[in-house]
Amino acid sequence: MTRRAESSMRTIYARTLTLEPQTAMHAAEMFAVLSDPAIYAYENQPPASVEWLRTRFEKLESRRSADGTEQWLNWVIRIPGGRLIGYVQATVRPDGSAAIAYVLASAHWGRGFARRATEAMLDELIERYRVTTFLAVAKLQNAPSLRLLVRLGFAPASLERCAMTRVDRDEILMVRGVGRP
Repeated sequence: MTRRAESSMRTIYARTLTLEPQTAMHAAEMFAVLSDPAIYAYENQPPASVEWLRTRFEKLESRRSADGTEQWLNWVIRIPGGRLIGYVQATVRPDGSAAIAYVLASAHWGRGFARRATEAMLDELIERYRVTTFLAVAKLQNAPSLRLLVRLGFAPASLERCAMTRVDRDEILMVRGVGRP
């Protein structure tokens, strides 16, 4: 990772949470977090190994897509006491939009951590990266994630927006413009 890419992201403080720019050094601790089977009730699967995750995180440390058009911004979430509990991430596009995602270990669900971490990331994306529109895709069956997105001011996307974005039949595209609560 270059110094320039490293310095472009900063640590975010969200009350008792700390969002640290994700690096390969987080792989071992995040492997434990991401091995929680409850996380995968709706999609995906746990990382294959610590080494696989380390390699993935090294790639993401570029903070850029291969063609250089998108910024890849990933933060790990640290709680008081120093443990990591998950991550928040954004893909920032040249048009001022950002696709966001978040994952927390199930032991930390329902405690406001996901909302606090995601709100802090959204604020950072508005302030520092000039994002004007946020997008999130959620599984229709994932009621907790949909509730979180609604609390963050997201609403179902228009048919026009959906037509521009690849969304599976069992998913919903949610959108939020800047200036929403």
